[in-house]
Amino acid sequence: MHTEQATKTEQAVTDLNYFDENSTVGDVISDAAFGDFGRLLFPVDRAVSEDMTLKEVSSSSVYVWYSEIKADKTVEIVNYLKKQVNSGEQIYYPIYSGAEIKADKTKADTGLFFFKGNADEKFAVVNAGGGFMYVGAMHDSFPQALELSKMGYNAFALIYRVDNAYEDLAKAIEFIEDNASILGVDKNNYSLWGGSAGARMAAVLGNADYLYRFTGNTDIPQASAVIMQYTGYNYASKNDAPTYACVGTNDGIANWRTMQSRLNMLESYGIPAEFHTYKGLYHGFGLGTDTVADGWMKDAVNFWEDNSQ
Repeated sequence: MHTEQATKTEQAVTDLNYFDENSTVGDVISDAAFGDFGRLLFPVDRAVSEDMTLKEVSSSSVYVWYSEIKADKTVEIVNYLKKQVNSGEQIYYPIYSGAEIKADKTKADTGLFFFKGNADEKFAVVNAGGGFMYVGAMHDSFPQALELSKMGYNAFALIYRVDNAYEDLAKAIEFIEDNASILGVDKNNYSLWGGSAGARMAAVLGNADYLYRFTGNTDIPQASAVIMQYTGYNYASKNDAPTYACVGTNDGIANWRTMQSRLNMLESYGIPAEFHTYKGLYHGFGLGTDTVADGWMKDAVNFWEDNSQ
């Protein structure tokens, strides 16, 4: 009996490996685990053929302006999310109510994918870039959120409308703050993360003035830290949050000197700031796996912890 049960358990584990590099986008989108939100796993603002394999879709031809895109990470993410569903976890949360979506159908293209960490641990909201043309979540927010969850943090990857990005991020922060007990997260000392356009979003909503402007709510605390990758955002004020930033020296979109200048300005205001450049890296390196940036997330998390109370 013991051997038979062990065999069944091993088979169950094997059966959970639903997708591989040869699985198609359509296979993922139509999977019952992802309900009616599977389409949001891939850019809705790009023409992505459902016949593309996960290997083919993990390309800069789809994720424009990005480098170091890894098909094995795409496979890991979609398998992780499905395993979470099969474990009874809710992985997706709309941030707008049914009535709000009925009044504005574009709001159906927004929501939070939840990468769950330890119970009652603080949370991060991760925003993918895409030049405010599309949302490159599979490379620029899902991987970071997954790694944060592995470290024990609760991470939410935001799917936003490119024309209403700041509004959607503000709504997402409000949603998490209002539902913290249901979600099982600590709403204090949260952080905002982002790459490229997503980093601009994190910086803007990390600023106390803009946070209030977009939420109209004085009860929501300012983020403890903003974690930014490769963006040319250069506005700085005394009301910005502590900021960690990193970029490659060969980034032709976000010049490293622009990023460094902004962080120097934050430091001149007495705001904690930490800046890293990675020699030879291009725009959109994501996790930086197998590059000189490998491990940057640990530095960023340490910065977040150092600035949490």
